[in-house]
Amino acid sequence: MHRAKYFVAITAASMIVAFTAAGCKKTPIDPFPSSGAIAGWQKTSDTRVFAAKNLWQYIDGDADRYIKAGVVSAATSDYKYQDRFDATVDVYQMSDPAGAREILDADRSKEAASVQLADGGIVYEQSVAFRKGAYFVRVVAYQQAPGMQQALLELAHGVETKLPVS
Repeated sequence: MHRAKYFVAITAASMIVAFTAAGCKKTPIDPFPSSGAIAGWQKTSDTRVFAAKNLWQYIDGDADRYIKAGVVSAATSDYKYQDRFDATVDVYQMSDPAGAREILDADRSKEAASVQLADGGIVYEQSVAFRKGAYFVRVVAYQQAPGMQQALLELAHGVETKLPVS
């Protein structure tokens, strides 16, 4: 995953309006835990939101796969764990749960271990991915550190609890 050189930073308040739960009455959500909400984790960036048509600005070369799976929008925030390593949380809102399942299944390889998260999850040495309803979430660390996998799982659980129940 590569970040685009330029992106539009959107305030958390704007992000909440852009990211809504499914159902008859749209309820604004913010899937990103605030600093300190999960022990050891600090949110280190503003949340950035990308509509499907602008997803290419965030992920080079992989946007088409998400668009084909029905991505509606993507939101991303950066975190730091106890000044030991950085991680990025990406939350993709899909048009339906099948799209979230499609992306998770495509990301699964023989190195992945299944993990109990929402509707299904996988864990690698430096990343965790899961789906919950029409949401696909990926948490990625960019350097290795002792205890990192457990810390990533804790951050992923924090995001899981903030996503609406399908």
